[in-house]
Amino acid sequence: MLAILLAALPLVQAPAAVPQEAPKVEATSLSFGTLQQPYLWDRLMKVDLAVDGLKVNSIFFNLRESKVKLFQGPTFGTRAQVEVINTSKVTKVPGFAVAVLDGEGRLLGAATGGSKLTGVKPGETETFDLNFDQVNARIPKGATFLLTVELR
Repeated sequence: MLAILLAALPLVQAPAAVPQEAPKVEATSLSFGTLQQPYLWDRLMKVDLAVDGLKVNSIFFNLRESKVKLFQGPTFGTRAQVEVINTSKVTKVPGFAVAVLDGEGRLLGAATGGSKLTGVKPGETETFDLNFDQVNARIPKGATFLLTVELR
């Protein structure tokens, strides 16, 4: 009897999945720039990237080591050091993201960092430490890196 009742009910199909567009996000930063170039571990690399008057001079990847004699030997994480100069006439407040890739394009690690509270004043040169947390064991084996600068 139940089979007869079920057979008499109209067949209801599930609604087709409707592809949804990703929400549009407006960029709120003043300026943005990015580059990709060959990677070297523990060597200073010149960088040619300027974003609205903030020029990136160099980047350096290494292990952070103690400079205090008492603590010599241990390391305190993997980092990228980014040096910039503000060639404009106004203070710049930069944020940075860097990713290290191997020869096959696989991500080995990523770090972010940014400006101190006061930003980089006109004519000043500043160095920023970007820390690689959690995923960092293969960073010395990188082949290329991506660097992004975003001004707030």
